[in-house]
Amino acid sequence: MPRPSLNDLTAFVAVATHRSFRRAADEIGTAPSTLSHAMRALEERMGVRLLNRTTRSVSPTEAGFRLLDRLQPALVSLDEALDSVAGFRGNVAGTVRINAPRLVAGLLVRWVLPQMAERHPDVTVDIVVEGRLIDIVSSGFDAGVRLLGSVPKDMIAVPFARPLTFICVASPGYLDRFGDPGTPEELQRHHCIGHRMPSGKFYRWEFERAGQELVIAANGSIVLDDEELMVEAAIKGLGIAYVADWAAELAISDGRLRRVLTAWMPAPEGVAVYYPGNRTVPPALRAFLDVVKDLRKKEPQLDQRSSEPRNRSAEGGPA
Repeated sequence: MPRPSLNDLTAFVAVATHRSFRRAADEIGTAPSTLSHAMRALEERMGVRLLNRTTRSVSPTEAGFRLLDRLQPALVSLDEALDSVAGFRGNVAGTVRINAPRLVAGLLVRWVLPQMAERHPDVTVDIVVEGRLIDIVSSGFDAGVRLLGSVPKDMIAVPFARPLTFICVASPGYLDRFGDPGTPEELQRHHCIGHRMPSGKFYRWEFERAGQELVIAANGSIVLDDEELMVEAAIKGLGIAYVADWAAELAISDGRLRRVLTAWMPAPEGVAVYYPGNRTVPPALRAFLDVVKDLRKKEPQLDQRSSEPRNRSAEGGPA
């Protein structure tokens, strides 16, 4: 029997792991139809059926599972062997696929990517903006970025440089007209800019003071699903917005927005880059993580409470 090629075996592992020709093809960089033909050729060459196919799904047969169990550690060992000589090339090269919410993606562009471009010009950072919490492994990502409380327990988390502080903001003109709310309960008589979560649910605003926690269902005639748009709406005087401080810091610094209810805002929350702990870290991802760690060293330490999960972590929160 002719020995299958390494490319064919790698392709089989991708299909068997993802249970999808489309997702496997995206990972490998080929067409699903090409991959399907390659798998049929592999089965003919080996003389055994490896995959069960239907119009909607693909899954390994008993023989396929046995082959997958033996191939996965072998391919990991091969990757480790290749990575062990990567340093002799001089420059790290490759692609890092990152899944992140829109607000954090903007911070990656401003903080991390300039350092990556300077230190590792041969590394391509591919950022996909995604509000929903997803399985980064099955979706073909090397890493994701989320609130620490949202990171799955089987992942390794590398804290980001700055924590998120959630704040309420409004324009000076709005506050001159309607006044500053003194307590979260007073928001009921204000115009609040609603936040629709990726699931379609409305986000409920969270407050905390002296150990007392409040959750408010903010009312208003405007609902948005993007924090930058919420900030813009607040600047236009359309109401009070509950957003991450990262999104509003420029408008606050130049006077277009003012903070309100500052004594009631919850403690900062840590943000982390996370990645699977059960596989070898590719050199390009390692380079990305090193940049994140170096940026964190330049920032003050996170508040101890910032790693505690809150209600918003169930869906990734406003970030």
